[in-house]
Amino acid sequence: MERIDKLFEQIRACRLCETHLPLGPRPVIRGAESARLLIIGQAPGSRVHASGIPWDDPSGDRLRHWLGVDKATFYDESRIAIMPMGLCYPGKGKSGDLPPRPECAPTWHDKVLMSLPNIELTLLIGQYAQAYYLRDAARGSLTETVKCWDGYGPGWLPLPHPSPRNTLWLKKNPWFEQEVIPHLRQRVAPLLVRP
Repeated sequence: MERIDKLFEQIRACRLCETHLPLGPRPVIRGAESARLLIIGQAPGSRVHASGIPWDDPSGDRLRHWLGVDKATFYDESRIAIMPMGLCYPGKGKSGDLPPRPECAPTWHDKVLMSLPNIELTLLIGQYAQAYYLRDAARGSLTETVKCWDGYGPGWLPLPHPSPRNTLWLKKNPWFEQEVIPHLRQRVAPLLVRP
């Protein structure tokens, strides 16, 4: 545990893209070597930046509903690790938050993944995580990538972002809640059982 704690200290002290962050750096990351589920999302929003708690917003409420877990389980670092593509709030854009800063993933992700040896399932939430990790295996759109969820093997599961902004997407794609959510819950439940 000491190794990952030291890494997280380094990450939380990161100032690599400080000049680009409107609210300043506040890297948000959680996990422990024992975690078996990893959630890779986009980047903290302004509310998460303020609290320092990942998914501490309506998106997190929907994500926990999809997973079928309560807050206590979701925030149990010994079971679930959480690492966004961009570790700090990137600022507001015209139609929502800006994309994650491009420096974060290449600088920190491999080091974090090496410190999480027990991960059995990684949830790739949103287009940025899917593009980075699935690379050429990602389809032409997020919808097509998520539609092919069962083709990414046992280690990856692509999901749309659970933001309230995506409520229309969920209505247009009822197959997601009918097919993917039951599979997601079935995959996640055994990973959260304490040894």
